[in-house]
This record gives sequence, C-alpha cells and structure tokens, in this order.
Amino acid sequence: MQIHSLGLDDFSEDEYSLIGIHTTLEDYKLAYLLNKNLQTGFYKFKENLKFETLQEKASFSIFNYSSKKYDFDWFLIANSFKRENQTVSNELLLTSETKTYLIPEKKKVDFFIKISGDAQYDFVSETVEKIKKIDQVITSYLIDKNTLKSKDFLIF
Repeated sequence: MQIHSLGLDDFSEDEYSLIGIHTTLEDYKLAYLLNKNLQTGFYKFKENLKFETLQEKASFSIFNYSSKKYDFDWFLIANSFKRENQTVSNELLLTSETKTYLIPEKKKVDFFIKISGDAQYDFVSETVEKIKKIDQVITSYLIDKNTLKSKDFLIF
C-alpha cells in the first residue's frame, strides 16, 4: 500500500530569480564591486560548483551572500570554466584552451546571480538597474529560468 511517493519535482527549488551579467571582470573583482554598489556581502564559497563526466571536469566559482533583512540567499556563479590542454606533436608543446559553460544556451553571459527565495519583481528589477550602473559591467538583465534547458545545474 503506497502512502506517499516523491517525484523529482519535490526536490527542485522553484523559487529563485536569475540575473545575467556581461563583464570582462574576474569573479573576485565583480564580487567586490557588487558588495560596494549593492551593499551586499558576497564571499567566496568554500568549494566551487563541480561537474565531472567521463570526458571532462569543470569547476565554476561561486560567491555567496545571505541577506538577513530580506531572508534571501544570493549566489554569484561563473558561467564558464577554461581548461588548458597540452599536447606534444613533433617535439613541440602545443597548448589549446577548452571552455565549458554551466548554462550552454547562455554562452554570452559571464556570471549569474541567483536570488533564492520569493523576491518581488520590483526588487529584482531595481537590483538589475543598480548592477547596470557599475562602470565595468557591460549589461545585466533578468533571465526567465523557465526558458533554460540546463536550469537543473542551478539547483544546489
């Protein structure tokens, strides 16, 4: 006799907003500027977000901030991972670079900000506008998570 069964949807976190950021900044510099301009407190997460398949390994940097005022958890996540591949050919050392994306359908996005919790649309929109005002940020915008094929990679 079955009392209750759990599906995969029971474990997924639906309540979050996603912001895409285009910039040439390193992750730690962006975190510093976000802290300065948004009055946040992003800090480097202890471990990176790691994915491993038979062919390759990828590690994406994460910065975290917990807002006690709004009861939200914020995550600054790198969208790309660069790996250098070295091969020897005819006594020459050849180096190539492979780039792996966390969300492959958004290859032009450099970083994502995931705001966990039921944030109001106005709050997220104001945050996007504040990020756009940072000189080193090219642009930022709200991303509809329902259009992403790889949104499961953002569940952690």
